[in-house]
Amino acid sequence: MKTLFDKIVFGGRFFLLPMYLGLTLALAVYAVRFCVQSASLVLNVLSYSNTEVLVTVLHLLDIIMVSHLIVMIMIGGYVLFIRSTHEDAALSTYLPRLTWLDHLDPGALKVKMSMSILGVSSIHLLEAFVNADGASADHLTKLISVHLVFVVSTVAVAWVNRHAFQHDEEKK
Repeated sequence: MKTLFDKIVFGGRFFLLPMYLGLTLALAVYAVRFCVQSASLVLNVLSYSNTEVLVTVLHLLDIIMVSHLIVMIMIGGYVLFIRSTHEDAALSTYLPRLTWLDHLDPGALKVKMSMSILGVSSIHLLEAFVNADGASADHLTKLISVHLVFVVSTVAVAWVNRHAFQHDEEKK
């Protein structure tokens, strides 16, 4: 009975597969948006002001950072929660080896995700400061507050992960 229960519970992880496939579609959407924004920048390079060029480049960086976050979650989550370790040898014959996966555990993935979210928030905050003439002080204050929440939570996640890692090393 316990073996059947274990198989059902551990088999439930495969319900994540459609979600990871959905992230692949989201990544495709971001790739299209990146191409459209890049084309717009190139076509309007002579008519854009320096500020418009900077804001467009910040939008491109935002797309790239969010795309990195999607890839990190998609691949890291798949490796951590779905793929079994005995599949690693078979997959390595035809898939490139991503070295960052060698050091990935759920805590490290959370730290990397937090850092990516912090990067995206930084880009949004910089864009708001570039366009500060059209923004209210209340709006900028809210953006700064949200960014500071991301900073504090990222530091907390990194601290907890490091503390847990040190504790695990001391046990060995």
